[in-house]
Amino acid sequence: MLPPPKAVQTVRVILVGDVVGKPGLNMVCQSMKWLRQKGQIDAVIVNGENAADGAGISIQQYNKLKEAGVDAITLGDHIYKKKEIAGILQSANNIVKPANFPPEAPGKDFCIVPLACGYSLAVISLLGRVFMRPVDCPFHAADRVLAQLPADCKIRLCDFHAEATSDKQSMGRYLDGRVSAVLGTHTHVPTADECVLPKGTAFQCDVGMTGPYESILGRQIEPVLNTTFSFDPNSFHVASDDVRLSGTWFDVDPTNGRALQIGRLQLRPSDLSF
Repeated sequence: MLPPPKAVQTVRVILVGDVVGKPGLNMVCQSMKWLRQKGQIDAVIVNGENAADGAGISIQQYNKLKEAGVDAITLGDHIYKKKEIAGILQSANNIVKPANFPPEAPGKDFCIVPLACGYSLAVISLLGRVFMRPVDCPFHAADRVLAQLPADCKIRLCDFHAEATSDKQSMGRYLDGRVSAVLGTHTHVPTADECVLPKGTAFQCDVGMTGPYESILGRQIEPVLNTTFSFDPNSFHVASDDVRLSGTWFDVDPTNGRALQIGRLQLRPSDLSF
């Protein structure tokens, strides 16, 4: 569904959900022109968590997203599946690790994206703790990172990469009024709970997956079912059919960082014609 026309003097940001394998990566790149022109998107942030065959991201995939015009990349629990990305995480200014990873972990806790409209956007990634790998407290990490952000950078997006909706809702409420948006990733299934919280933070439990929807969370169906029934290990290869881009956009007042509206977006290749 086409987002409504953007109001004058507002900024529109989109978080594109977990990019799964080559189908998802190609779909993001093919959608950039549509997002910028028809969607009136000022900043495109992409979760590249699963770009490399469903787990991690490589230098080649990072470069492809950058060349396509993606403004910043967030990651999650599969961040180091491709060891080669460590150098990029250390040196690049448009990709972040979860800020509640240990300080010794390669990567930066946040990035600042300069926008063509003259404002800037801070991007933060955090990892949840319920049903996830052991990590430091994401709430304390959020406090620490927010204290480091420039005071004049009012537009702030938090990608909360977490499993449990309770974890995500808690973070949304905790950061309400302190960031422009808390948007969830990781589960690959878009939720229908998008809203603007009372103090002006756009929120959604999960923005969904960018990849093949004729699948089980982006993987070929039969191997997953076989393993579910037999416990016999199989390789879960990325599927290929019904590829879609899923993401969530929000409009924000750049003078105070408060979200004004939020909406879900899902695109198929047939939607991209002008």
